[in-house]
Order: sequence, then structure tokens, then C-alpha cells
Amino acid sequence: MSVMMADQGAEVIKIEPPAGDPARTQAPFDTYGGSEHSVWFANLNRGKSAVTLDLKSESGKAALSDLIAGADVFVEGFRPGVMARLGFDYEAVRAIKPDIIYCSISAFGQEGALAHHPAHDIAVQALAGFLSVNDGPDGAPVVPGVASADLAAGLTALSAVLMALVGRARTGEGAFIDTAMFDSLLPWMAHTAGSAIAGGPAPVSAEQRSLGGAGFYQVYSTADGAHVVLGGREIKFARNLLTALGCEDLISLAEAPAGEQGELIAFLRETFATRTRAEWVEWFADANNVGDVAFSPVLTFREALDEPHVAERGLWVDAPGGGKHIAPAIRFAGEGWQPGAVPTLDTSE
Repeated sequence: MSVMMADQGAEVIKIEPPAGDPARTQAPFDTYGGSEHSVWFANLNRGKSAVTLDLKSESGKAALSDLIAGADVFVEGFRPGVMARLGFDYEAVRAIKPDIIYCSISAFGQEGALAHHPAHDIAVQALAGFLSVNDGPDGAPVVPGVASADLAAGLTALSAVLMALVGRARTGEGAFIDTAMFDSLLPWMAHTAGSAIAGGPAPVSAEQRSLGGAGFYQVYSTADGAHVVLGGREIKFARNLLTALGCEDLISLAEAPAGEQGELIAFLRETFATRTRAEWVEWFADANNVGDVAFSPVLTFREALDEPHVAERGLWVDAPGGGKHIAPAIRFAGEGWQPGAVPTLDTSE
């Protein structure tokens, strides 16, 4: 969340331990502003300043107190109880800055049976039910490609902080925000877990339209071992493609309930296996072959970043002095954006 604020011009001061944030040492590396930095660290911390403080020392505590006195927002991501032991829980920080917006981000929140349970993203996804539908053809869960719980918590925390700032402007009161990865991710199940939300059985991927049970929301192998997807379940897409393939008799199968489209899926698997990925991309691009269909090739990150669309929208940006950044999704019309400098360690405590 903090890099999103820094990207929009907020002054963000990152507090690091004396040895620095471990993310600084995470490969791969690139040269930013003449210095070598972790690409991951650079993209999460651009535009911030960084200060190293030993919060177990009196000088470190005093330095942090001085920073708090001039801050609008205080964000911490320790396990519950750590900030209290260090002397900087909400009550202590509010004593320094009465109208502070204090945001805690943890796996399971500040209270509850799991509050002190250690967990990174995959464990939260597992406990929230999401990993059960992140499964392969054999039905076994696989490691997710996106840290959804981490990202959900960051977006939730940002939204809450911005709401609290608006509230403070109206009332003069600060706020304490308890953001949990688990709590933030759980509402995302509404799209696929309706039966469970209603008190019924858990969804099964092979019987869900968005999880593999429908022919037009599916991954298909191509002749060269690559993959393509159909990503639109509306009947108009099925009608356009199946008509172009000369198989209008299969259109009714696209209207069948999810989990009952096996014949259609089998046909599409056989069809897509007859050409390479590049040949299918060319075929779909020809308006004489097929009309409007939600089709995409499955790209690697390397291929995705090299797509013309990314360049046209300015989404992969050269930093001043070298290095690459993924541009923020929030960009205001009429305003240009350039990545801020990657912070070096300030050890002046």
C-alpha cells in the first residue's frame, strides 16, 4: 500500500532494521540511479526515503517518536503484540500524535484464535478456502502464481487509510485500522463460493463456470505445446466461434450447466491442438475468420512485458539512471508519472 501512496507524491519514510530490509538482498538485481538494487525491492519502495533504526535502543525509540510527531499515517506489519513490546502500539503512538491514522497489517488480525499464528500468503489462501479451487486437472491444489492475500491486504489497508484521512478531515479524529490478510481475501470468494456462502457445499472446480467447468472459460493446449484460453462465457462468443468452426450444432452445449460441457471441452481441445499458438493468434486476428471472441494466448511474463499494449499505455517504465519499473495502475489524466528514486539506507541514527 505504501508504494501506491509514494507513487502519488506522499512522503513515505520506510523504517528498516540496522541490517536493512531483507528484500534488498532478493535477486534478481538491476542498476537503478547508478546503484544496484533488487528489482523486487525497487518496485515496492521507489519514491520513499529509508531510515535504519534499532527500535530496541533508546536512541532508536527517540528517533521514531520524532518521526511520528510529524506523521499523518503510521503503518506496521509485525505479528500482533510486537509493537506493544517495542513501545509503539496504538495508544503509545496516539499519545505522541493524537490524530494519527494507525494501520496494522497482519495475517489474521490483532484478535482471535489465529492472531498469533505465523503465516505467509499461501497459508492464508489455504485457510480461507482459495487454495482448494486453485487446483490442477487431478484436483490437487497447486502453489498459486499470485500472492492474492498479500495484495488484498495491501489494497484493503490503502482504502481504509484513505477513508480514515477523509474522516479525520471532517472530525479531527484519528483512527486505528486492524487489517488482516485473511479478512481482506475472504470477500473475494463471493464470485465462486456462492453455495458455501449460502450454507451449502463447497464449490468443485470442475463444476464451476469460472474454474474449469465451462468450455468457453478454459485453457487449451496448442500444437507446439503452448497454450491459449477462451475467457468469455457469454453465449454470443460461443456462437461466433463455433459458427466459424462449422460446428453450430455444439452451440447448445455452451449453454449447458458448468460441469456438463465435457463434449464441448473435448471438441475444443482437439481443435486447438491442430495449430500452433502463433497460428491461432493470427487466425483470431483475422476478422474474416471469426467475429468477437474472448480469446488470448497464454504469455510468459517476458512476452507480456514485450506486448505493444504495455508500451502504448506506458506500463513498463525506464527509471532515470537505469532500471525498470512496473507503472502504477492509478494514473490521473493529464498528469505524467516517473518512478521515484530507490531509497538507499540512511544510517544516521
